[in-house]
Amino acid sequence: MKIIMLGAPGAGKGTQAKMIADKYSIPHVSTGDIFRANIKNGTALGMEAKKYMDQGQLVPDELTVKILLDRVAQEDCKNGYVLDGFPRTIPQAEVLDKALTELGDSIDYAINVDVPDENIINRMSGRRACVACGATYHIVHIPTKVEGICDRCGAELILRDDDKPETVKKRLDVYHTQTQPLIDYYTAKGVLREVDGTKDMKDVFADIVKLLEQ
Repeated sequence: MKIIMLGAPGAGKGTQAKMIADKYSIPHVSTGDIFRANIKNGTALGMEAKKYMDQGQLVPDELTVKILLDRVAQEDCKNGYVLDGFPRTIPQAEVLDKALTELGDSIDYAINVDVPDENIINRMSGRRACVACGATYHIVHIPTKVEGICDRCGAELILRDDDKPETVKKRLDVYHTQTQPLIDYYTAKGVLREVDGTKDMKDVFADIVKLLEQ
């Protein structure tokens, strides 16, 4: 079972990816994690990626796919994997498809966690992070006992720049321009499945499981 997770930033696709990985005992493959692991371990691919990152440049799609294929070729991925954070654009999807086809492989499902922009802006602007221990809360869904104070360590909570409404709107604009076309791309391939991401996290997961087990 080879799955790609799609959805706007803040739609909850990372959480769902982890839950799918746990249920089906397949790895949750996050591109951010594999970049960090390759750089930490000093692999040839990691060092090549680091050159671009050190210059503040994006890692080229071909190199990202090489690092990704290296990861999914490992023994723990033989029964499948959940890709989170890649592909983000049509060219990336095309490079990935070409590489998988050459290996006699393909993606089984692209799952889109669909959440309207307005919900995402409300969801993310309600997040609060602890400046000391990094714990995260939400003013509606995961409130602290004392407003603005971390339950865990008693330090002050902040609204991160990333979660400010104006920043979230910009990230959503980029998503709609670059990533949303992937929905049409995977629909044309017959592998797209959509779930309503506005529901409770457990209900969203139950809907995904139903789709995967049809």
